[in-house]
Amino acid sequence: MDKFLIVGLGNIGFEYEHTRHNIGFDVIDRFVAKHKGSFAMDRLAYKAEIGLKGKRIICIKPTTYMNLSGKAVKYWLEKENIDINRLLVLVDELSVPINKIKIKPAGSDGGHNGLRSIQEMLGTTQYPRLRFGIGNDFSKGRQVEHVLGKWDKKEEILVALKVDRSVVAIEEFVLTGLERTMAAVNNLEF
Repeated sequence: MDKFLIVGLGNIGFEYEHTRHNIGFDVIDRFVAKHKGSFAMDRLAYKAEIGLKGKRIICIKPTTYMNLSGKAVKYWLEKENIDINRLLVLVDELSVPINKIKIKPAGSDGGHNGLRSIQEMLGTTQYPRLRFGIGNDFSKGRQVEHVLGKWDKKEEILVALKVDRSVVAIEEFVLTGLERTMAAVNNLEF
């Protein structure tokens, strides 16, 4: 059976729930709920397993906090013996406009501490990621407030549409592969 690891990045704790920085948790929560799964505490992460058309999907939300996400990713890749090309990291992205989602096969951490941790632990930047655009509409010196802030009321409908499309993108990644998923998603505007 083909196995995949889907990782939603975020921080545990009530104060971080539904912030821009925790969009990876929100997307993976929606994916697992859609497929009637549930998360349980496990080693370094909340973990759920989903079956989809003969594929086994391990879904994790690291409990290590964002800056140490790589520990959980490395552990679950090795424990489940999953190839790095079957890893998909769901991450918030400042450099992607609020009305877009981008999927990349590889790339730098772009200053994102979660991606930096994964890169350091895996020793490579060559792993797929779904970059959920959070935009960069904030005043100079206000980046942390923007990233750790809640969505504005006017953004909520757009974010809900993008979360739903991100869930479909996870399914496409598992069922049709990275290239076809990129082609289906990267030019969309919401």
